[in-house]
Amino acid sequence: MNDRMYNLFARVLDTIYWGGKLQGSENLPEQGPAIFIGNHLGALGPIGAVATIPLRLHPWIHEHMVDYEKAAAYLNMDFVERRLKLRPPLSGIVSKGLSHITVPLLRFVGCIPVHRGYKNIQTTWEDSLACLLDGKILLVFPEDESLGLNPQTNMAPFQKTIFRLGEKYYEQTRKNLAYYPVAIQESRNVKVGTPYWYNPSNSPSKERRRLKTLVEGAVIRMYLERE
Repeated sequence: MNDRMYNLFARVLDTIYWGGKLQGSENLPEQGPAIFIGNHLGALGPIGAVATIPLRLHPWIHEHMVDYEKAAAYLNMDFVERRLKLRPPLSGIVSKGLSHITVPLLRFVGCIPVHRGYKNIQTTWEDSLACLLDGKILLVFPEDESLGLNPQTNMAPFQKTIFRLGEKYYEQTRKNLAYYPVAIQESRNVKVGTPYWYNPSNSPSKERRRLKTLVEGAVIRMYLERE
């Protein structure tokens, strides 16, 4: 999908479904490379970010969402029953119908599948780094729900692994990568904060912890601000 088609898709998505507002537009970069990191808010986070942020984004997405055989089951669990509150057998019918639309669309948009397992995840790293080296912008929602949700924000703690891309990008370019915090609120406000930059003078482990703390903290603060 070229940029013109992507922008048209984002406008249609905003008009027919999202209809939210963007705050912090002055913090947006003129171009990539960069990584936008936000809270997932169920299935709404990716939709809200793509519909609202006026930049071409390449979202990380669960590998099952772009798999014709597995997408229906994942949609049923993550969206149809959780968000739409439908129950079997109707939920299964709706999920299967949606998968015939979402799989080709997500592939067309340029999403990056996030694979499971050490060997397979290397493909995700390679695809992501290639995007950054090409001057593109990634959109990532790194919450780890296995660690439990914060009842105040309904967010799970962020994983540190996404910040490895700062190391990989620096190794290739000797340039520092920017991470932009993004908060998606239930009111459908989308807030973009000022960026945090990868610092190569720190050890890799220290830098991952530093960026995780800063970016996650910024997302939480923006999310809790009055809507």
